[in-house]
Amino acid sequence: MLNQIKTKVANNKRISDEEALYLYRDADLLSLGKLAQERRYKLVPNKAVSFVIDTNLNYTNICDAYCSFCAFYRTDPEDPSSYTYTVDEMIKKIKKARDKGCTTILMQGGLNSNIPFDFYTEIVARTVKEFPDITPHFFSAPEIMKMTEVSGLTIKEVFQELKKAGQRTMPGGGSEILSNEIKSKISRFKPKNTVDQWTEVHKNAHDVGIHTTATMMYGHLENDEDIIETLRHIRSVQDEAVGSKPAKFTAFIPWSFKRDNTALGKKIKKEAGPNQYLRIIALSRLYLDNINHIQASWFSEGYKTGQIALSFGADDFGGTLFDENVMLSAGFYNRTSVEGIKKLINEAGFEATQRTTEYDLLEEMSRII
Repeated sequence: MLNQIKTKVANNKRISDEEALYLYRDADLLSLGKLAQERRYKLVPNKAVSFVIDTNLNYTNICDAYCSFCAFYRTDPEDPSSYTYTVDEMIKKIKKARDKGCTTILMQGGLNSNIPFDFYTEIVARTVKEFPDITPHFFSAPEIMKMTEVSGLTIKEVFQELKKAGQRTMPGGGSEILSNEIKSKISRFKPKNTVDQWTEVHKNAHDVGIHTTATMMYGHLENDEDIIETLRHIRSVQDEAVGSKPAKFTAFIPWSFKRDNTALGKKIKKEAGPNQYLRIIALSRLYLDNINHIQASWFSEGYKTGQIALSFGADDFGGTLFDENVMLSAGFYNRTSVEGIKKLINEAGFEATQRTTEYDLLEEMSRII
């Protein structure tokens, strides 16, 4: 079957779910990586690997989704470790990030019903007004659903208001595995309990002209078929967007579940390792033929695995993530600097290239080693 798939890829023909499952389960890892890298160079025909200078800020950790994989959330506002920041407090955090050189702020929070809708529009509007050199890469699909709940607006109306305030991009968090069966086990409460909610949010974002990313958190209760189903949903949403909508998915970003301090972690004896990650990176490059950028995660998978992923089809190295609290809550700490991320890319044999949130390259960095 591998030769059949190679012929398809060479002729720019779409691989099927059956072929994808074969690649994921049975294909020789190095052959899979080589094929994915060939596809990468067709779409991104140079040695440039992009990165963005960013950070990840959280405005609240109070959440009523009760996801079993999460160690970040709190349910009681009186808990000493819970918090909900004001817009003014978040603006101060954004200023500190800007002063560090950040060009993108990835901001997400828990699903807190006590936060009014105008909090979200105000924080977008103030960010673009006070820091015009910062891109507000804010919120996620579940947060958008929470906004519809507190505002009474439709999903599209929420996006129209956010865009009016100045938002242009949104991260892809909240997808986990796009299988209703798996969601019923790891995130069974609304608005994270069905695949349709995540996909409808992203479809509406694309309708309004807000670019988004697609993500997948694997390595817990899913099986191989669930991985393929997740990729199929993402490819289908992108099919609708490409050529007919003003926005689309800019990138796909997979990462593995971190089990420490989580309820779900008690059921998972061993976390997913580098081989599975590299298979997913390569498979996503081949299956997601309508998404140009595949992101390798030095952050979630470690520096070396992230570097190797650049030879398995990935063309982006994510961001600097100066601040990050969700994985930190699960006992996982990993950090770098701008020089550090450039060095990691260059050491792997590629040219570090800074980008915008929307994947426009800013400049090609010279090799520093």
